[in-house]
Amino acid sequence: MNTASRLALVAATITALAGATGCSSLSEREKSTAIGAGVGGVAGSVLTGGSTAGTVGGAVVGGVVGHEVGKRREGR
Repeated sequence: MNTASRLALVAATITALAGATGCSSLSEREKSTAIGAGVGGVAGSVLTGGSTAGTVGGAVVGGVVGHEVGKRREGR
């Protein structure tokens, strides 16, 4: 993993964590969507060696999965 990829991974992780801390007023579904997008973006970046398309694609997929998980949690 080169320096740019590591920097992108660190930046995505920090962004995801910072975003998750400011979610107190969000619904369960919105929190799950945001966390899923953050985790998916980091995973996509890691799996594709830091490519932009992989990061964005991972964020989209993670956001959709997080949204569905949040929807099920709200339905309890």
